[in-house]
Amino acid sequence: MKSAVETLNPTRVRLTVEVPFEELKPSLDAAYRKINQQVHVPGFRRGKVPARVIDQRFGRGAVLEQAVNDALPKFYSDAVSQGELSTLGQPEVDITELRDNELLAFTAEVDVRPEIEIPDYSTVEVTVDAVEVSDEDVDQAVERLRERFASTTVVEREAAEGDVVRIALEATADGEPVAGVVPPTATYTVGSGRLVEGLDEAVTGLAAEGTATFTTTIGGPSPAEADAEAEKEDAAEGETEAGETEQGRAIEITVRVESVSSRELPELDDDFAQLASEFDTLEELRGDSRARLTEQRRYEQATEVQEKVLAALLELVEVPMPQKLLEDEIESRRHNLVHHQLGQIGMDLTSYLKMRGQSVEEFDAELREQAEKGIRTQFVLDELVKRENVNVSQEELTEHLVRRAQSAGMTPDDFVRAVVESNQVPMLVGEVSRGKALAAVVDAVTVTDSNGEPVRLNDEAEAEADAGTTEAAADAGTADDEAKDGDEARQAD
Repeated sequence: MKSAVETLNPTRVRLTVEVPFEELKPSLDAAYRKINQQVHVPGFRRGKVPARVIDQRFGRGAVLEQAVNDALPKFYSDAVSQGELSTLGQPEVDITELRDNELLAFTAEVDVRPEIEIPDYSTVEVTVDAVEVSDEDVDQAVERLRERFASTTVVEREAAEGDVVRIALEATADGEPVAGVVPPTATYTVGSGRLVEGLDEAVTGLAAEGTATFTTTIGGPSPAEADAEAEKEDAAEGETEAGETEQGRAIEITVRVESVSSRELPELDDDFAQLASEFDTLEELRGDSRARLTEQRRYEQATEVQEKVLAALLELVEVPMPQKLLEDEIESRRHNLVHHQLGQIGMDLTSYLKMRGQSVEEFDAELREQAEKGIRTQFVLDELVKRENVNVSQEELTEHLVRRAQSAGMTPDDFVRAVVESNQVPMLVGEVSRGKALAAVVDAVTVTDSNGEPVRLNDEAEAEADAGTTEAAADAGTADDEAKDGDEARQAD
């Protein structure tokens, strides 16, 4: 077999392949055997029909077509290997010549991973927020804990700030019910400012069975936010917050108060510390709150470092964009939004765009921009993995699996089982390797905080930030991974 590679553009090639007929013969013999098992010819037992009879009854052309269809994937895979190509997605194959007992010739156009030049990034400088925890931050954290231990008593009076109300809610737009804007029922603390803007004013002064209607607007997710896996939170006091699904248009909310309860907060003293924690004194409890907040801010800072360094790196690198891969990624994102995110709340894309005040053209442009960024991110990080010769240990993969299992709300065993069954282990290995590559870039650049102090990430914070950043990159580059998986599967065949 002879093959040649023609570069059509930085992300697409055309393979020209010529196969001597003797190399097609094993597939031709297999085609005869396959047809032999499928046909019945009077006078011959099934599977014993001579080749010349099959040619006479069904035509030599039918056999050749079967043989070529079966052989093409292997010949294409061999040509890809000979050309040392990193292909993306399915090829467009055109048989240009088929001469019986002489020659098979075909061309195959396919997207390829572009060559990427990573420039010197050691001069990159980024600034992030300093890790600071004020006394006010600690006060607020302790107050939130205090609110969780408040006692409530149902009262027969109008609701006032600080009361806890049980409410029923309904959202409409232009007189039509709108799903997903507010929960049908909720337990709500008046004056907390949660759930939906305007609710505090609406319920204040209402007694049980009282109703009110108010107009508000609800913020909604961008397509990128819709792609991201929703984080699960246990809201204090059992309050339920509305999912952000609409934006840019007036929504009418009708609220009915089912009950009003007064709330009594415990005294802030050592007895409260012993009730609410393992500490003996309020001062110890405040110290623990400060330590927890500091750790949280460190993680937030590490995430900001990763995001800003990645953004700066992408600014330095020119990445040619494979158009077929881009279109596949856009379609994948659209499918995820429409069928998974919006479908779960009973909303279609038209309603989603209408409520966001966004045109189809604006939505498509936003989706394309996010898809391009995701693919560029994955290409750049993968090039760094190759350049830095990054390897992933079993321990690193296990730690990553545990983190992913926690974020998915699954046990590690169940998550690993699901990953193995869906053949996603290579994808997770890619996530870890990209995270390590990005960490190497972070170590090489200059990072300072808003106070002008140098920032160095500890291993734990860096690992957590790597996980979040590389998971986002993996989500963004789904089409690329799927294309590679499909190509590897074809080559395996």
